[in-house]
Amino acid sequence: MADFLLIHGSCHGAWCWRDVIPALEAQGHSARAIDLPGHNDGRDLATVTLAETAQAILAASTPDTIVLGHSWAGYPISATAEINPGALRGLIFLCAYVPLSGQSLIEMRKAGPRQTIGNAAIKAPDGHSYRIDPAEASRLFYQDCPTEAVEYALPRLCAQPILPQDTPLQLSQIWQTMPKAYIRCTNDQTIPPEYQALMVADWPPDRVHEMHCSHSPFFADPEGLADLIGHIAKDF
Repeated sequence: MADFLLIHGSCHGAWCWRDVIPALEAQGHSARAIDLPGHNDGRDLATVTLAETAQAILAASTPDTIVLGHSWAGYPISATAEINPGALRGLIFLCAYVPLSGQSLIEMRKAGPRQTIGNAAIKAPDGHSYRIDPAEASRLFYQDCPTEAVEYALPRLCAQPILPQDTPLQLSQIWQTMPKAYIRCTNDQTIPPEYQALMVADWPPDRVHEMHCSHSPFFADPEGLADLIGHIAKDF
């Protein structure tokens, strides 16, 4: 059995894993989730950094922990591995950005084959955070999710600090040798599926998996997601 730490993406929180954690526990795994700094904690979002975000993940991990990062969380989970690779067992990227060394997430997003978010991202007047227009969130994140889950999620979406996503990340051989796997979501409306494929084009094929769902498999197919990450953990 495995120990999983589940890390949410932009504008989300630990709440998005409500269906996946019990599904993993039912299989005998241990699983937990955290809110990243600046999410639902009343912080001044101008002060939240990528380094601090990585440290929060590190503090919640053990050497037996497989850390799964959704969407933008591909960056902070990678930064965590660079801090102390011995503190983690491995990384799973769930329809997530795989960092390109020396680039920020914002730079990677702009370099994508097409832009999907557009005006749905509403920047705060002070320029330090953004929110997703609730009218666009269902299209971007939840187009195949149960109505109940969408109604649960929409009022919980929060502001996303910009600085961590505008900070370049340098990767070393430490990250290269960390056990990793990728789950590509083929109906993703947020990170283009073809971009997800490109980011892992040079990975071993047995470390790249697919789910035929939206950007939110934790609501669209939580049982299937739990089964898949439990399977992946056997190879770590």
